[in-house]
Amino acid sequence: MASTTIDSHRKGAEVYHGESLCKKKSIELLGELGLPKGLFPLDDIQEFGYNREVGFIWLIQKKKNDHTFKKIKRQVSYAPEVTAFVGECKMKKMTGVKTKELMLWLSVVEMYVDTPSSEKITFKTGTGLSDSFPAAAFELGH
Repeated sequence: MASTTIDSHRKGAEVYHGESLCKKKSIELLGELGLPKGLFPLDDIQEFGYNREVGFIWLIQKKKNDHTFKKIKRQVSYAPEVTAFVGECKMKKMTGVKTKELMLWLSVVEMYVDTPSSEKITFKTGTGLSDSFPAAAFELGH
């Protein structure tokens, strides 16, 4: 069941269902925004929505998904529901994404690429910490 935040952005949104279509549409959107296409390495996406008018996206998957980005040796956990406000080369006010820093899981609240040609992507946590990584580490197939 979707949260009230998602429900409040459904009107006028593009909404897709089914694992393969949702994965395809989420990858297309990441490319359109100038973000690495492998940021959401999820396989059980049941619903993907994008309200272009307000720049709000959501992904609903069957269960939590933990993933390790091998090139940077970083663990990321995706909740069953992931949301964000998006714009060119950025996502902000994110929910449902956490990264493991030492022994703690920290919520990722923002990510951005300085310019479309930048080779770095920066992630900010709810604690104010930020870290930059090579954008190539988040491309498809890595």
